[in-house]
Amino acid sequence: MVARCVMVLGTTSGAGKSWLATALCRYYARQGLKVAPFKAQNMSNNARVVASESGSGEIGSAQYFQALAARAVPDVRMNPLLLKPEADTHSQVVLMGRVDEVLSRMPWRARSLAVWPQIVQSLDGLRAENDVVVIEGAGSPAEINLAASDIVNMRVALHCNAACLLVSDIDRGGAFAHLYGTWALLPENERALIKGFVLNKFRGDASLLAPAPQMLQERTGIPTLATLPMWWQHGLPEEDGVFDDRSVSAGRVTRTVAVVAYPRISNLDEFQPLKNIPGLRLQWVRSPKELAGLTDTDWIILPGSKATVADLDWLRAQGLDASVARHAARGGAVFGICGGLQMLGEALIDTHGIDGNAPGLGLLPLVTVFAPDKTVRHTKTAFAGGGGMAGLWAALAGVSISGYEIHHGQTAQHADLLAQGDVAQAVLPDGLGWCNAAGNVLGIYLHGLFEDPAVLRALFGADAPTLDVVFDGLADFITRHFEAGVLDAMVNA
Repeated sequence: MVARCVMVLGTTSGAGKSWLATALCRYYARQGLKVAPFKAQNMSNNARVVASESGSGEIGSAQYFQALAARAVPDVRMNPLLLKPEADTHSQVVLMGRVDEVLSRMPWRARSLAVWPQIVQSLDGLRAENDVVVIEGAGSPAEINLAASDIVNMRVALHCNAACLLVSDIDRGGAFAHLYGTWALLPENERALIKGFVLNKFRGDASLLAPAPQMLQERTGIPTLATLPMWWQHGLPEEDGVFDDRSVSAGRVTRTVAVVAYPRISNLDEFQPLKNIPGLRLQWVRSPKELAGLTDTDWIILPGSKATVADLDWLRAQGLDASVARHAARGGAVFGICGGLQMLGEALIDTHGIDGNAPGLGLLPLVTVFAPDKTVRHTKTAFAGGGGMAGLWAALAGVSISGYEIHHGQTAQHADLLAQGDVAQAVLPDGLGWCNAAGNVLGIYLHGLFEDPAVLRALFGADAPTLDVVFDGLADFITRHFEAGVLDAMVNA
């Protein structure tokens, strides 16, 4: 079996590649086909734990969700190379699910040569096991300065003779120029792989686009196969650093959950379910002013971070440390996840040059010690029952949960503070979760809490739409808006 490959390319980053690739995965899976996603290289601090030959590893969250949409078991071959930015000029390189320190230090072009064999092996393995592989490109395929070292766009498309869709965000303006310019910069053998253009995020009367699509086809020979309307509430988690500022709940807002959006925020996709809770407003904040209107019933979340100490320094520079402390002092809920948990403690200690040393926010009597080994695993556990959970978080007492860990370092009770009677309540086993005595400050290492239906029911008395409902909605959407028969023709040619 050699799978037919369908590839989604974009004229720019943010054009809608991930969204459309996810929709295609579910569309083809509903045709009774065996489907797998693939992206050779992803740059994102949103990662998920999946199966690998060594037990477990990391891939980009987008490919994880695409695998679920395809009704496939996620594995590291679906995203063999993951770049996790730690600074503006440096990324941690994850190859086949595991951190590779040698590649992390290697120049970009040399790295491309080194990883191409693994990329080909991963893609060919998926092609041999499936009927269709839905491939996502990265950025633009017409970045001619990178063409010689390309390992994620047209080199992949040529390797598997992919039928390519080129997507442009028409809401930004200039979509026809983007499509034509991208096509014009590609060599002839690469142009031949593009089977159709897609206009994404259109608002208004589609008939007003004429005669532009026809004129574009006359110049390129490529038809515009779909005009996809703007769709804000599709339910798929946002990719990378894109924040949906339209996270306004239907009906009267009774609670605001403010997520501090520091520069190296990670795993922001885990907050998507909160956007669907009645009466809850999800707000991304970057300044004390944005926290000024919070009440005692509102929450502040310190999310995960790919550079915890650097983001903690940023938080202090903005004055957000004082805002978080004031909210906690008056009894407001503060919740730290992974790097956010580490920030809530008294101190972060690094003797190996992993992340850096820093004093914490002092809201929990804990200390974190960074270590070279990285914890990457799925975890099933339960919150403490009885009196172990107090205050605002008492609703979680005894609730069983599942999630995933991706972190350096371990966190424990601060010995000196313990001797003084300042005790952190262990609310999850094995150092995974802690709460203060007042019961309003909680920190856990486990990602994915809000994706657990039992947690949503306990905290909010509500259910969010399941991912299956979201994926089916995406497939229904493209079925309505693509020209009849073209998606099937791409895998039957």
